[in-house]
Amino acid sequence: MLSTYVPIVGLFALAAAFALFSVTVAPFVGPRRYNRAKLEAYECGIEPVDQPLQGGRFPVKYYLTAMLFIVFDIEIVFLYPWAVANDALGLFGLVEMVVFIATVFLAYAYVWRRGGLEWD
Repeated sequence: MLSTYVPIVGLFALAAAFALFSVTVAPFVGPRRYNRAKLEAYECGIEPVDQPLQGGRFPVKYYLTAMLFIVFDIEIVFLYPWAVANDALGLFGLVEMVVFIATVFLAYAYVWRRGGLEWD
């Protein structure tokens, strides 16, 4: 019975050995070209600037983008299980999903008309 799991365990062991080998050998084999930019903290490509002690204000566009992400993320969270159980839900599930998608589409149209999808 356990013999069916031997290839999976072997694959995991091979992957772990390769990862361990790569991490231990890389500092000895790889090139070392240090410069000022590589030794600084990574800030997503933006030069870090000093901010006042009380902190800076975030633009409203940041929060609008976050809310849009949440709206469309929640849509996917509800659509995926519905797609999996589509046959079992029948007509009721179809009607409920059409109402849900229509509601999300209204939110999408509103955001589009207000210019929330324009990236400056």
